[in-house]
Formats: sequence, structure tokens, C-alpha cells
Amino acid sequence: MINCYVRKENRLTVVEGIDFLEDSENRKNVIWIDMFLPTIQEVKSIEKYFNIEFPTKQESEEIELSSRYWEEKDRIEINSYFLINDHKEPVNETVSFILQADLLISVRYKKLASFNASIKKLLASPREYRNGYSIFSQIIDIRIDADADIVEEISKDIGNVRKKAFAEEVDNEDILEQMSAFENLNMKIRENLTDKQRILNSLLKSQLFHEDKEDLRIMLKDIRSLIEHTNFNFERLDYLQNIFVGLLNAEQNKVIKIFTIVNVIFLPPTLVASIYGMNFEVMPELSWEYGYVFSFAVMILASIAPIIVFKKKGWI
Repeated sequence: MINCYVRKENRLTVVEGIDFLEDSENRKNVIWIDMFLPTIQEVKSIEKYFNIEFPTKQESEEIELSSRYWEEKDRIEINSYFLINDHKEPVNETVSFILQADLLISVRYKKLASFNASIKKLLASPREYRNGYSIFSQIIDIRIDADADIVEEISKDIGNVRKKAFAEEVDNEDILEQMSAFENLNMKIRENLTDKQRILNSLLKSQLFHEDKEDLRIMLKDIRSLIEHTNFNFERLDYLQNIFVGLLNAEQNKVIKIFTIVNVIFLPPTLVASIYGMNFEVMPELSWEYGYVFSFAVMILASIAPIIVFKKKGWI
């Protein structure tokens, strides 16, 4: 699906489909072409109309800077991460952008909330968006705001997990799964922010970015602040995991201690029972009328003696 955002004076209209672009006069008024799940034919047509070449899906997902940002003649080509967090497995989806003259072309293969919000703002206040550069800046700015919300949510969730970890009734597996999920999400958001930081730094140095670069500097400042916060979240998670593992070890040690004490308590009576279970001919207590009661009394005393000693030592 292709949507063309056409600007005429202070008005902005949306035209669906690619037929509108066949006329070269119509192409002059387009400031943004949003390509969502484009067909091969649609991609080839756009490449032909604007004399460009889109990267393949594999090329757009490569992580080196030369694959994330590059300039060629009169255009800037960008591949940027957009985090999809659907409460299952967070994924960094790559979106391709091409800035050429006053035109922005975007190619995406997933529905993204940042684009929906940008389109709403664009249609509500068309005068604020003069060209593709301002639209691109708005999309990135909205994505950074969304990243900030996720970072803030992670911080709150880590605090809630900390409270659960110290509760009386704790599901250890659930706590560990939650901490692992938060660490994974924090890692994804960190990758997302670092990717945008590299791209915005490159745009600041670019001679082809014609708009005021003050907005880029503000976004970079926000990104640096968010990256510091993700580092803090990593430290909190690491600290929480260490404490939680320490608590688990302490609980396990208590259980082992109990079993050890029980074994020690029952060891002397077992020794007495083993002695009187021997099949020797000469054992005076065997023919003694009170031999059975005597052996029982000895076993009970042998059990009580370790308990008295452990209590005096403060072990139980």
C-alpha cells in the first residue's frame, strides 16, 4: 500500500496508490511517500520515477553504519530501528528512509504506532511540515518519545519486581522470568537508541540536510539521557538478580541445615539400634527383663543430647 502526501500551498491531501505519481507534475508536489508492504512492481515504479534504488530487506537490517546511513549525490538513505513491543518478544523492525530534495520516502513492512501518530499530527497541522525533512524529524522525535515511555515503564516494573522478590510468598521461577524479560526489553531499547544516535550524529554533519539542525541536537540530548537511564536499569537488574540469587541460596542453606540437624539427631539412636541388632551370643541385655525398655531409653537420651547441645550453640 502506498500513500502520497501532497502539499499545495498550506493544504495537504493524501492520495492512495501509485497512479498519481505517473504524472511528473504531480510528483513535484509530493512531500512524503509512505510505502507499507509494497509489492515488487510498486517498488520498481518508485525507483523509476525518482531514479533511486531501495536496499533489499537483508541489506537494510545490517548493523554497520555504512548500511544504516549513507549519502549519494543529492539524497540521504537511512535504515533505522523501530521497536515493536507487543508484550511477547520485543523486536527491532528496520524502516528505510530516503530524503531527496524536499521529498521523504519511507518503506516499512510492519504497522508502527510512531507512523500512525506522525500521520495524525501531519494532517492536523499541515503548515508545520514544509517538506520531507521536517516529516522525518517528526517521525524520529515521536519514536524517541515512545522509547522514553518504555524506559520509564521498565523502571517501574523493575521496582515492582523488587517488591515481589522480598515478599513472603514468592514464585521464584516467575520472578526470574520477569527479570530476564525486562533485561531483554532494555537491551532492545538500548540498541534502538544507539542506532538513532548514530544516525542523528551523521545528519548533523551532513551538508544535504537543509533544515534547521537544532531539533536534531535536542533529540540527541534526549537520546543520551535515555541511554544513561537504560544503563541504570541494567545496573538495577544486575543488583536485583544478585540479591535474589543470594536470597535463594540462603533459603537453600536453611533447608540443608535442617536436614543436617535431623540427620545428626537420629544418628546416635541409629547407632544404639545397630548395636542391639547384632547377633552375638553373649549380650547381657538380651535376656534382661528390662532390656527392651533400657534400649529405648538410651535411644531417646541419645536423640535429646544433640538437641540440647545445638540449642546452647544457637544453631536451632
